[in-house]
Amino acid sequence: MQKRGTILVLVSLLCAPFSGWAAPNQLSPKERTAGWKLLFDGKTTAGWRSFKKHSFPKGDWNVEDGWLHCLGHGGGDIISDGQFDQFALEWEWKQARGGNSGVKYFVTEKRRAALGHEYQMIDDWREPDAKAAHGKRVTAAFYDVFAPTTPPPLKQPGQVNHSRIVVIGNHVEHWLNGKKVLEYDCGSPATMAAVHASKFRHTPWFGTRIKGHILLQDHHSQVWFRNIKILDLSGNHADHWDWPVRSRSF
Repeated sequence: MQKRGTILVLVSLLCAPFSGWAAPNQLSPKERTAGWKLLFDGKTTAGWRSFKKHSFPKGDWNVEDGWLHCLGHGGGDIISDGQFDQFALEWEWKQARGGNSGVKYFVTEKRRAALGHEYQMIDDWREPDAKAAHGKRVTAAFYDVFAPTTPPPLKQPGQVNHSRIVVIGNHVEHWLNGKKVLEYDCGSPATMAAVHASKFRHTPWFGTRIKGHILLQDHHSQVWFRNIKILDLSGNHADHWDWPVRSRSF
């Protein structure tokens, strides 16, 4: 019970008012002290590459005005150099009208395809796929596995959204614009049953927590990312009552 109580306290800290705002694609002094790391510097594609390759895809991703922009021409997904299994991940994003994209985690190159647990990002109003799978493909869903349990406060295409994924132990939470909309436990009977009912039923280790890359999806539509930052919670960090997290109000 103590660990579960710890999780509740730690997550509550994530939602507390925060006064140390930083410029786009920069860490505040409080964030640096807490141990947050930028995954995108706002100027280059350093730290990202194609799945199972050492190179970055050409012609479909660029950096413009502090955004990492996917042009949607089918150049391919990109993955982080680093791998993580317990973490707090935050990013800002916007997409074109009718857009469809996502951020995946627990992505391992031991699989043939770039699969992982996906935080869905989609135009819920106009993209037909958002109407499928009984809510399991709307924004902030665990794509094709779990629908949000709270209506996601999604902004219209072209407007900036803020998303967060928190993984502490086997407990996972999806947040959108300051609101927790979904939580589940890796490897639990409920999760494994939902995976068995999904398109990922034959994917090895799917539904469990594994160490893997963060993936930004190219789903043949335009999407922009910035302020991509991560706090590694592996080791003993997640067991500390006074762990230093970045808190933000919206």
